[in-house]
Amino acid sequence: MSKPLSDHDRKKQISVRGLAGPENVAELKVAFNRNVATKRDYYFALANTVRDHLVGRWIRTQQYYYEKDPKRVYYISLEFYMGRTLQNTMVNLALENACDEAIYQLGLDMEELEDMEEDAGLGNGGLGRLAACFLDSMASLGLAAYGYGIRYEFGIFNQKIVNGWQVEEADDWLRYGNPWEKARPEYMRPVKFYGRTEHSPSGVKWVDAQVVLALPYDTPIPGYRNNIVNTMRLWSAKAPCDFNLKDFNVGGYIQAVLDRNLCENISRVLYPNDNFFEGKELRLKQEYFVVAATLQDIIRRFKVSKFGSREIARTDFNELPNKVAIQLNDTHPAMAIPELMRVLVDEEKLDWDVAWNICTRTCAYTNHTVLPEALERWPIDLFHHLLPRHLEIIFEINRRFLEFVASKYPGDSDRLARMSLIEEGPCKKVNMAHLCIVGSHAVNGVARIHSEILIATLFKDFYELEPHKFQNKTNGITPRRWLVMCNPGLAEVIAERIGEDFVRDLDQLKKLLKFINDDAFIRDIAKIKQENKLKFAVHLEEHYKVKINPQSMFDFQVKRIHEYKRQLLNCLHMITYYNRIKKEPNKHWTPRTIMVGGKAAPGYHTAKMIIRLITAIGEVVNNDPVIGDRLKVLFLENYRVTLAEKAIPSADLSEQISTAGTEASGTGNMKFMLNGALTIGTMDGANVEMAEEAGEENLFIFGMRVEDVDAMDAGKGYHATEYYNRIPELKQAMDQIAGGFFSPKQPDLFKELVDLLMHHDRFKVFADYESYIKCQEKVNELYKKPKEWTKKVIHNIAGCGKFSSDRTISQYAREIWGVEPSLEKIPAPDEQLK
Repeated sequence: MSKPLSDHDRKKQISVRGLAGPENVAELKVAFNRNVATKRDYYFALANTVRDHLVGRWIRTQQYYYEKDPKRVYYISLEFYMGRTLQNTMVNLALENACDEAIYQLGLDMEELEDMEEDAGLGNGGLGRLAACFLDSMASLGLAAYGYGIRYEFGIFNQKIVNGWQVEEADDWLRYGNPWEKARPEYMRPVKFYGRTEHSPSGVKWVDAQVVLALPYDTPIPGYRNNIVNTMRLWSAKAPCDFNLKDFNVGGYIQAVLDRNLCENISRVLYPNDNFFEGKELRLKQEYFVVAATLQDIIRRFKVSKFGSREIARTDFNELPNKVAIQLNDTHPAMAIPELMRVLVDEEKLDWDVAWNICTRTCAYTNHTVLPEALERWPIDLFHHLLPRHLEIIFEINRRFLEFVASKYPGDSDRLARMSLIEEGPCKKVNMAHLCIVGSHAVNGVARIHSEILIATLFKDFYELEPHKFQNKTNGITPRRWLVMCNPGLAEVIAERIGEDFVRDLDQLKKLLKFINDDAFIRDIAKIKQENKLKFAVHLEEHYKVKINPQSMFDFQVKRIHEYKRQLLNCLHMITYYNRIKKEPNKHWTPRTIMVGGKAAPGYHTAKMIIRLITAIGEVVNNDPVIGDRLKVLFLENYRVTLAEKAIPSADLSEQISTAGTEASGTGNMKFMLNGALTIGTMDGANVEMAEEAGEENLFIFGMRVEDVDAMDAGKGYHATEYYNRIPELKQAMDQIAGGFFSPKQPDLFKELVDLLMHHDRFKVFADYESYIKCQEKVNELYKKPKEWTKKVIHNIAGCGKFSSDRTISQYAREIWGVEPSLEKIPAPDEQLK
């Protein structure tokens, strides 16, 4: 087996990563004093050197925007799952080879320095990572765009596996400081909570409110080699300094200072739930906090038009939709709609109808899920307590909207009840998705099948009323991070065949189909995959103390742990394959290393039990001498962006096995496809479009389709016991779980999971079991034919063009925001602006 290239050699030969001038080497030599510096000091010196190259471009970009005065896009999201910044910045600024050379000359190891950087884990999973990819694409396409969110002091928790169980640890990602952010106290904004409203002939006032200050921290977002650097602005909560000093004399001063913490809790921690709504007051505070601060910023920027000026130059709010596009990333920023109405009506004194027209033309809403438990419904009592004026505004929006519906459908009271923003019941609630639809001019799902399900089921009434609002925008991933940065070997092999322009235009990967029968290309693709597998095997040995067979098929299911993603179906395959090898140990079995990774929300008991089952299966399988290295089952602890960047390039098989109709899109599926893994999956989310682009024969598709699931629900229903009694291997696997085979010291450990699968399984695991196992047999057979396998890999890579976030953002820009993307470079800081 050929020895993999060292990272240093690999990076030196890769032209697509760019080469900057030799002055960088000198800069770094000055920055590094070898006598006293620690490894972290070296990292900060390197990060600050790279940041210097960003700052000039950052200032120049903002100046350029003020001179051109384009329409600005504001992407509001409660999550931005950024990962690390250093390497991504070096790639986008074409600095990597120069920095690599400098670090090498200094006798340091670039990977060791990169490992000093903490992941910015300000997101849970797909939604937050999508937001990060979108920021990269918006900058790379020259859009005047801003990401707005919260600077959580503690991001998504670090996951430890202790005795097979998930244990959460706080993610203190800021403990060493963050070299990529810049505090901007001059743009601090007040945000109000609680209080009451006063109505008078001159209008409505929100009085006696508690004020929290929103302090912005800006992070530069570089485009790909176009000298554009956009901004992600994250708000941090600060208490105002207005506690009364006379309290000092009566002993209240210290308590008054200490109570400031209560205000600052708003930006303390990210809620760790993915696809699950938790109706806590602090969460609603976070949601309002981010939109209230952001809208003040948007309106301030709208009113001034000169770079560095604070003079009001624009006062006609009818122009707002021509200059501002606000995209709501799911319902979390839904409060932007009543808040914009409050500002326009109460503060700017606009007529309601004029304000509403401005509001709906400015806002657009992306839906990310159809799962009922994920949809936000806030109790009216909580709203009244926390945001009294906004509740009044929502009531007024609802009154007018229902009048409109009644005029279209006279006498249809059931329809009015279904479409109301206020859900009746023992506890009245505000339906935030309905608020977003009514208050936006565009509503989109994130894959074609998802958007079709929205208009056929969840939002059917709204679609019938206003079909023009509904669109689809299939998700994408940035090829900079998810190919050039994380898989330089593959990027180089592709660049050798079709040039480097695919990094900006992923559709060019179609040109690879010309090489589908080229033996040298097939060999190169297979060789890169094997190198990546060896490298990941070394990583696992170093960090997990596990030795795996790099010749085995690397089979990954990495995503948040959730019943609908069906890690339990994967478990049943692990057990079935184990049982088959045990039954016929002398047969020629395809060796597999099955790796599962992902975090369970701390309060999600079933998800934590699923992790425990996976680790329990691993304990039995990995220690069985009959099995040897033909099957290994690993749980990848603390799966996050940085681990994904190492794991995904090494994958042979990508498991995307959700019940048809439950996964909105998925983006992990796209990352695996782009990095040369084959997909085993259901026809769900973006898998459907992946099969179209690469050819269904080049994926392993199994299981029920959406129409089959619907037919089952409408017909006799799903009865797990029928499958259990009919399929011997399924029965054997379930009996082993139930009987304590995988938990001999606690035979009843998995009793709840067994009961769930047998009697309460909404996601129909057994219904797809047979089809899944048969499909896995096909996977095993094809893996024995490396050349045929690699040809399918090439088909998949060549079919990835559609799944670039550049394509997604171009469609948002043209079809929702009304702006035109551009691949033009702006002049560098040392050149004159034209």
